[in-house]
Amino acid sequence: MSYGEIDQLAINTIRLLAVDATFASNSGHPGAPMGMAPVAHVLFSKFMNFNPKNPSWLNRDRFVLSNGHGCMLQYALLHLFGYAVSLDDIKKFRQLGSITPGHPEAHDTPGIEVTTGPLGQGICNAVGLAIAQAHTAAVFNKPGFDIVNNYTYCFLGDGCLMEGVSGEASSLAGHLQLGNLICIYDDNHISIDGDINVAFTEDVVKRYEAYGWHVVTVGDGDNDLASIEQAIKACQDVKDKPSMVKLRTTIGYGSLKEGTHGVHGSPLKADDIEQVKTKWGFNPKESFVVPQQVYDLYGKHSSQGAALEAEWNQLLAKYGEAFPAEHADLTRRLKGELPEGWEKALPVYSPNDAAVATRKLSEIVLSKIEGVLPELMGGSADLTGSNLTRWKDAVDFQPPSSGLGDYTGRYLRYGVREHAMGAIMNGLAAYGTVIPYSGTFLNFVSYAAGALRLSALSHFRAIWVATHDSIGLGEDGPTHQPIETLAHFRALPNCMVWRPADGNETSASYLVSIKASGTPSVIALSRQNLPQLEGSTIEKAAKGGYVLQETEGAQVTLISTGSEVGICVDAAKELAEKHGVKARIVSMPCTEVFDAQDKDYRLSVLPDGIPAMSVEVLTTIGWERYAHEQFGLNRFGASGAYKDVYNRFEFNPEGIAKRALATIEFYKGTNVRSTINRAFQQLE
Repeated sequence: MSYGEIDQLAINTIRLLAVDATFASNSGHPGAPMGMAPVAHVLFSKFMNFNPKNPSWLNRDRFVLSNGHGCMLQYALLHLFGYAVSLDDIKKFRQLGSITPGHPEAHDTPGIEVTTGPLGQGICNAVGLAIAQAHTAAVFNKPGFDIVNNYTYCFLGDGCLMEGVSGEASSLAGHLQLGNLICIYDDNHISIDGDINVAFTEDVVKRYEAYGWHVVTVGDGDNDLASIEQAIKACQDVKDKPSMVKLRTTIGYGSLKEGTHGVHGSPLKADDIEQVKTKWGFNPKESFVVPQQVYDLYGKHSSQGAALEAEWNQLLAKYGEAFPAEHADLTRRLKGELPEGWEKALPVYSPNDAAVATRKLSEIVLSKIEGVLPELMGGSADLTGSNLTRWKDAVDFQPPSSGLGDYTGRYLRYGVREHAMGAIMNGLAAYGTVIPYSGTFLNFVSYAAGALRLSALSHFRAIWVATHDSIGLGEDGPTHQPIETLAHFRALPNCMVWRPADGNETSASYLVSIKASGTPSVIALSRQNLPQLEGSTIEKAAKGGYVLQETEGAQVTLISTGSEVGICVDAAKELAEKHGVKARIVSMPCTEVFDAQDKDYRLSVLPDGIPAMSVEVLTTIGWERYAHEQFGLNRFGASGAYKDVYNRFEFNPEGIAKRALATIEFYKGTNVRSTINRAFQQLE
């Protein structure tokens, strides 16, 4: 546990790379990297197992920087330890096109596990990584074959602890007894507004002990490297609790503004940089300097990591001989491949089958595919009986000592924690061995909007089973009835929003969502029973939008989703029988997938010459991209029996027919062009 000049040189090198990079970009946060460089040095050089030449090695220790504004700390570490992050990349910090963006992004930079920045998200990701590790170890480890035994380490700050989402995830982590999770709290007493005594004076240690965590306090995080090492070792020794090290540090250590918010989010001034370099024995006129001794020191640890992976590969090969089935399953998952033919388990329906709520159809899908997709792992935010997310014989993921399940379990009881559930799913997806899904009411996916946005940005496959998708939930009323929710998530780049109308469309939504390895999905599902539609197939629905019923000489196209598609079918009959009007019907379960089809196909669905009217009991915002006229709900709903509520707002065959006739009349005699033909279409 002895530390000497080389350790201090390495720590100061980390600090000065952060200082120089933020100064060069005239942007960034030097304070946290300067304060946390000592603990980062101890953790990365004494504890963490990783191989920079293979950042995706399964059994590597995971590192999450929850206080992502301090990302120059992580970029400096990645460079110094030999990841594919060059000194030129450091010099291009926060510059357009660099792999060192202003906050860590998982798909941009080798060695970055999860995208962090919005405070509190990272610690939740770390909980997800720890759950995935515990589950993977329970499923695949055998006596003499510890294939998976890595730790997840997380740095976090005061801002992360103030965000409520971190409390949700930390509470669950304590309940789950995740002894493989070690968090280090940068207790520097500073946030953007200044000293945290203006807003954050709680006893963090007592709070985390109440969550069921093991907590160690280190009073001098600036200099006492031996105590830092001892604290991390003590955390590793606790196997039945997650651990936190409360580490007192000085933000911007060494700067003239150390210990103040002035060094939190602003680069150091030139004179300050000169004095701090002089103080630490560096040439004040030189920038981005890395002594060879530091490269050598860290390179030695990285070589040890490469040797550990080589040993692991030998162990995995022997494991394959002893447990060929498990080995085949694990290696398939690591390649990102799905089991061959898994989609054959998806249920198929005909119009003769009974009307069923799509939330129930979703449960049927899950029960059919869970056996052929062993990596599927999900749960619900305390709404299991409403979301129908648990198959009959599912084992709960619980600490074995609880008697409620064990770590091989694939069903997570998230409790009423929607936001943490979304962020934890990102950690589960990042680990690489499971496909996460979760359940709540569609309206409450809004609670997790921040996490879902990061799923999309990170290219993570996280599947939301979002039931009670409209005013059709009835009696619970406007507080539970979504209006703007789908428009919000349809506006989110790289996010699929599905609203299936029947059984085949529900199967299609799962088919595409599970295959989409780099995209999250929201599957909006009804509470009320919906008929199995004539003309629907899994193959058609998998295109995102398709012609459900074609009619020669049609005068209007009715475009709809979910529960309203069946009502449009009845409206078309109303138009034909009472008004002599022909209507064609388009089902649009996923606009994002429809948009990805070629133009000829989209024009075959929404052709020139026919006005189109959209029908959806949610906001009309966004439907102007597909329909000339929109029938929706641009106000809050009402409490009552669902049929009464639908009739109140005229979402019935008569109401739809009335508006279809008005649409036909308005566009009569005009040259109607499809909404697919837009001015910018050729530029997209």
